[in-house]
Amino acid sequence: MNQDAGGWPALDSATLQPTCETLRLWTQIVGKVRLARTPWVNHSWHVTFYVSGRGLTTSLIPNGAYSLELEFDFIAQALVVRTTEGAERRVPLAPGSVAGFYTEVMDALAAVGAPTTIDAAPNELPDATPFPRDTVPRPYDPAAAQAFWRALVQVDRVFHRFRTRFLGKVSPVHFFWGSFDLAVTRFSGRRAPLHPGGVPHLPDAVAREAYSHEVSSAGFWPGGDGLPPSFYAYAYPSPEGFASADVAPAAARFDAALGEFMLPYDAIRTAPDPDEALLAFLQSTYEAAADRAGWDRASLECGEGRIGVPRPIS
Repeated sequence: MNQDAGGWPALDSATLQPTCETLRLWTQIVGKVRLARTPWVNHSWHVTFYVSGRGLTTSLIPNGAYSLELEFDFIAQALVVRTTEGAERRVPLAPGSVAGFYTEVMDALAAVGAPTTIDAAPNELPDATPFPRDTVPRPYDPAAAQAFWRALVQVDRVFHRFRTRFLGKVSPVHFFWGSFDLAVTRFSGRRAPLHPGGVPHLPDAVAREAYSHEVSSAGFWPGGDGLPPSFYAYAYPSPEGFASADVAPAAARFDAALGEFMLPYDAIRTAPDPDEALLAFLQSTYEAAADRAGWDRASLECGEGRIGVPRPIS
């Protein structure tokens, strides 16, 4: 999994996906620490991770008079637990059980003065074995994890460019540990029909609050269940004709089972201009949703942000 000259690393599903299955459970443990300590923000934005200069970070989490941060450092291959008081503990990222990782994280939190009780059951997974009882050995390939993070760095950069084109409500570019994907979401401003719920091991109230308003959303996912690492785009509610829309680039396809447009990561990585190919996918799938749902595009959109140049106001 060597870094390509253009910055977009090759991702090998055979080694990536087993590692990401382990990471998904580890990130849920850490994400639930933020969940247990942070006031609720609309659409569960208070629990997400952010791509950092070394991996994935929770950003600052309140802990009384001071704060803490937990960061998956894919260069040093450690979960770093640090506080604004200067305390720090490290949990190695290495093959082993979820139960062992859970114990080490809880011990590290206690050691820096931030003991935390979390809901110890995984979310959005069919197998909800509580973390302390998940003693099965899990694989972890450091090179695969680092390649995935380096891909996230590239995707995060392009998603941020796309985000600047919208004046309406738009989410941060953030990583959801439940679904294990990097996402950015635009809102029309209108309420959406009540979400039906039914997400495995996720309270319906959480899903309904997350989808309280009409959205066009896109993201990046490491793959699984026979699918390669891919970009996706969907709308909620899905407007009539969305699935049959013509979108770019040519490798993008609508997956009826998932209800989303899917685009293999390799189609972007090997494109002559990966940034422009990904922006074309983001823009064309957004337009497919917004046009068919009658969004007020004239008042919601603007030109792409430029470095050092304020958006012109007439």
